[in-house]
Amino acid sequence: MKNLWLSIVFACIGGGLVPQDSMARERLIEEKPFAEHFLLLHISESDPIKQDLVLSVANNVLKAYGPDQVEIEVVAFGQGIELLKRSNHKASRISLLAAQGVRFYACEISLSTHQKKAGQPFPLHPQAQQVNAGVPYMMQQQKSGYILIKP
Repeated sequence: MKNLWLSIVFACIGGGLVPQDSMARERLIEEKPFAEHFLLLHISESDPIKQDLVLSVANNVLKAYGPDQVEIEVVAFGQGIELLKRSNHKASRISLLAAQGVRFYACEISLSTHQKKAGQPFPLHPQAQQVNAGVPYMMQQQKSGYILIKP
């Protein structure tokens, strides 16, 4: 009943926080049935300070709402894929966040570009998954009800 009321309110005021597509809404409910907040964090820079900030924001939001109440995805593209490198010294923090339900995605286009420049495969963190293209993926997630934040 609460979700229906929120959908009606946001539809009336034109809000984009509640998924407008019923299939997308069902997917969100299926994946985390008790989640009320959907956060999409992105990183496109290799700066270690920005990497720390993205991980800290994810951790702080988990603390504020609890892992069952929030769905968090971190999308890395461009130079930001350095965050998801297996040898990154933040790998243990990524593993801890992933254990609490945070999902990490790397842009396949960025990975391919990096691999071509480096001449070798990009060793991706085991908790990271790949998406075809980072920005279109984030655009789709926003349509599904995620709020995009760039720390």
